[in-house]
Amino acid sequence: MKCPYCGSLNSRVTDSRLTPSEFAIRRRRECQNCRRRFTTYEKVQEIPIVIVKKDGRREDFNREKILSGIKRACEKRAISMDQIEKIVDLIERELRDSNEKEVPSKIVGEKIMKALHALDGVAYVRFASVYREFKDIGDFMKELKSLIPPNT
Repeated sequence: MKCPYCGSLNSRVTDSRLTPSEFAIRRRRECQNCRRRFTTYEKVQEIPIVIVKKDGRREDFNREKILSGIKRACEKRAISMDQIEKIVDLIERELRDSNEKEVPSKIVGEKIMKALHALDGVAYVRFASVYREFKDIGDFMKELKSLIPPNT
């Protein structure tokens, strides 16, 4: 590994550990030339996932796009960033584990809605209203009624 300080290619690993997501390894290194320490991350190169939009367009899977949509739905709710990150991690892992190179956006949206439904009803309705393109209050009411348990 090339030292970012002196450019030497001679370094040794002093410490290795998994990152909190367990999808990368953090390595502390020491340059054998200048003795300065630096950190590197090792991550598996995964096959890119292509999302097929409703109109047939294709775009690369973008974790940040899912994260921002969920964050927007969870605004002003008692939901931590850790909970949101776990949802995004779960969805990304499910998509990668499916071994599909192309995934319809509908599947991604349904996975997000399922996770939000289990987490927080308000966040779920917020996301569903945008995702399902609610046209009027009737659409909202129908969705809200599906959240109310029977016999209440």
